[in-house]
Amino acid sequence: MRAAIFGISDGLVTNISLILGFAGANPGHSVVRLAGLAGLVAGGFSMATGEYLSMRAQKELLEYEIDVERASIAASPELEQIELRDLFMSRGIDAELAERLSVDLMRDPDLALRTHAREELGVDPSATGSPFAAAISSFLAFAVGALVPLLPWLWSQSGNDVPWSIAFSGVTSLAIGGGIGWFTRRGVVRWALRQTWIAAAAAAVTFFVGHAVGS
Repeated sequence: MRAAIFGISDGLVTNISLILGFAGANPGHSVVRLAGLAGLVAGGFSMATGEYLSMRAQKELLEYEIDVERASIAASPELEQIELRDLFMSRGIDAELAERLSVDLMRDPDLALRTHAREELGVDPSATGSPFAAAISSFLAFAVGALVPLLPWLWSQSGNDVPWSIAFSGVTSLAIGGGIGWFTRRGVVRWALRQTWIAAAAAAVTFFVGHAVGS
């Protein structure tokens, strides 16, 4: 959910800002449309590669730490049992029960590894994530958001489509913000207005920069 919301929101804010920045310079309909298409593709691949590389690094780091934990369990099971007992006690479990639990868990190396990984690393060894899936989902989420302000420029061949881009982006921003507020139970209206205000501010700045610089 975090990645999907971030991707759609980022795509929307990035491309409405880019499109209005170009439109402010008034270079012509086809140039603005090309800028929006380039922003969608470039931004989507940027999100995808960033997500893939960061998640790949995190996955490999976790796998390395899990391998270290696996080697420690094999080499020093007594010390790992004591460590596990102390972890349980730090969670408020009675000392006698913590001792018994740790001894029972250490009898199964796989179970011991999963328990150590969850308690010490906060991760399940069998679920370290898929960088490729994260990259694809990030690309698609960004593309969906970036497509919204671009739509009027795709079906129209001439004229000023800025109002339509603003309207489409405004409605989508309200929907994204409202969705966040509904999922988090932190206020649908507050989140909708917050999301829309942020998108509007970014788009306004780039529009006036483009208008000031010109084509």
